[in-house]
Amino acid sequence: METQLPRIVITGVGLAAPNADNLKTYREKLLNGISEITEVNLRYFGKAPAGICTFQETRYRKKKENKRGTRAGCFGVYCANEALVDAGLDIEHYQRSRIGVYVGLTEHGTVETENEVFNISQYDYNVDYWTHHHNPRTVLNNPAGEITMNLGITGPHYSIGAACAAGNASLIQGVQMMRLGEVDMALAGGISESTGSFGIFASFQAQGALGSADDPRKACRPFDNSRNGIVVSEGACIYVLERLESALARNAKIYAEIVGYGMNSDARDYVLPFHERQAECMELAMKRAGVGPEDIDIINTHATGTKQGDIEECKAIEQIFGKSKKTYINNTKSIIGHAMGAAGVLELAGNLPAFEDNMVHPTINCHDLDPACYLQNMVFDKPVELDSVNIILNNSFGMVGINSVIIVKKYQ
Repeated sequence: METQLPRIVITGVGLAAPNADNLKTYREKLLNGISEITEVNLRYFGKAPAGICTFQETRYRKKKENKRGTRAGCFGVYCANEALVDAGLDIEHYQRSRIGVYVGLTEHGTVETENEVFNISQYDYNVDYWTHHHNPRTVLNNPAGEITMNLGITGPHYSIGAACAAGNASLIQGVQMMRLGEVDMALAGGISESTGSFGIFASFQAQGALGSADDPRKACRPFDNSRNGIVVSEGACIYVLERLESALARNAKIYAEIVGYGMNSDARDYVLPFHERQAECMELAMKRAGVGPEDIDIINTHATGTKQGDIEECKAIEQIFGKSKKTYINNTKSIIGHAMGAAGVLELAGNLPAFEDNMVHPTINCHDLDPACYLQNMVFDKPVELDSVNIILNNSFGMVGINSVIIVKKYQ
């Protein structure tokens, strides 16, 4: 007899996005297509569109502690605490040694290193001026570790390095660890502090993949013929994950059940994605969830606004969902930009309220659809109301050919 795997649900969401610092406001702005992408002026680089977050950085940690830590850690501490408050959960409810913290990252340490190199350049590169905080700030587990120190969590913590698929990968890790019985509750999500690094902007520009427009709010335009690249954003989103029986026992609010997931590799190119492997990843997630294309109500696309990247994902979706008249397609990056390691979890969070309001938030900035990106039921400019929303599929793909898919279901 096959053993039933524990059912894992999302009971809390804490986030900081370029247009909001809580899920309610975030959802409202997504439904109305309100982008707050602005322009930053970067050392050595100059001006570029970027998504910058504003949130109460000292709500859960003192200014002195934030200064000793990192911007990424500051995001993590804020979002983890907000997620617990949202879940109505006291940290003492679970044994602190039985709580896991899993944080997805695209990069970490770049910002700190660039800043320190610049700092010693003011002193003729004398390393005596290099901060002794550098090593603990730049180790990959730093953001997750800062969360554990703030909350007194003594269970496992680590970061998941999975490029721009990292947010989804952290959720998958949380689900797996809970099903294995390693932890009883998980704080899982993703963080990006990438707007602090001139090197990231310079690299995307060197690749011909940095988005631009006269109005920065229109710089990210997935699927549009005029798209010219990525808008780099910072941000974070942390979820409270619990086993269903534990959530029901405390009468918790349940946003969704994580019913399927998939991860695989293109094994093909450092940068260029591959639709065949993306399609296989979606199929794997659906197989695990026990659903088919017609069961998926919303696909939140990864599409970043790069020429070939958008086309490859649309090929993958068409291959599997081409005959599904029930599946609607949207894109969150068009509104908030690309939050790298936080992208998948921020984009999923923006769609979770669809289980209550039955609305599909729109993709914005696509006024001249590239025929190679055409998919039926793409939602542009204005939200679409469905009779019901029961299952959402969330795509997140990353450099060096890593793909991740999460499928969530309305809990009934």
